[in-house]
Amino acid sequence: MATASGYASVFYLGRRYLVVLSILGSMSKIVANHYVLAVHNLEESARWFVNTLGFEICNEPPGWIFVKRDNCMIMLGWCADSLPAADLGDHSYFAYLLVDNADELYEQVLATGTEVSMKLASKPWNMREFGLRTPEGHRIMIGHVLS
Repeated sequence: MATASGYASVFYLGRRYLVVLSILGSMSKIVANHYVLAVHNLEESARWFVNTLGFEICNEPPGWIFVKRDNCMIMLGWCADSLPAADLGDHSYFAYLLVDNADELYEQVLATGTEVSMKLASKPWNMREFGLRTPEGHRIMIGHVLS
C-alpha cells in the first residue's frame, strides 16, 4: 500500500493487524557481497581463501588483505585482540555463498584436503549445500538452488 511518505506493509497477527511503514521508498539494488572478517593471522587466512575457494588477493592496504572471487570480496582485517571466531559458537557464521554448482565446488574443496564442517546434502529449503570453517573458525555455507 502506498503512502505519502513511502510504502506500508500490513501483516495479520491473530486478531490484530500490524502496519509497518517504510519511509525509505525504493531502495538501491545490492550488486555484490563484501564481508569484513577480524583475523589474527592475515597471511594464513588469505592463503586459505586462495587455496581452498579460488579467491585472488586483490588489495593489501596496511593491516588488511582483500580477497576476491567473481562478485564476492572478503576483507580480512588484522585484529590481534579480537575474540577468536572459533569461540563464537553459532555466531561464527558469516556468509552463505550462492554458487551455480555446489557439487562441483565441493569436489574441488575436498581435492585441496580441506575439512568440511557440513557434508554436501540437499536440504528441505530447496538448497544443495555444504559448510566450511576457516582456520580461525569463521563458518561459511555454500550452496545452489535445487530445481
